[in-house]
Amino acid sequence: MVTAAAARVFADALELSHEEREQLVAALARTLAPVALDPGWEAELARRIAKIEAGAALLHDAELHAQQLRTKYE
Repeated sequence: MVTAAAARVFADALELSHEEREQLVAALARTLAPVALDPGWEAELARRIAKIEAGAALLHDAELHAQQLRTKYE
């Protein structure tokens, strides 16, 4: 449940520009402790990173992919 103070901060944050909200989110995220992942996910992430670094992964442009999905499903 969100406290009244948090709700006020959220409402105020919505008044910020897109860029200011991005900066605020990044600053707040830096104050949180890292999230521990399940060992299985840790291994999967390590495998994917290694594949990317080796140049063996097929990468897609996120914005292009999102646009294709919007076109397909709208």
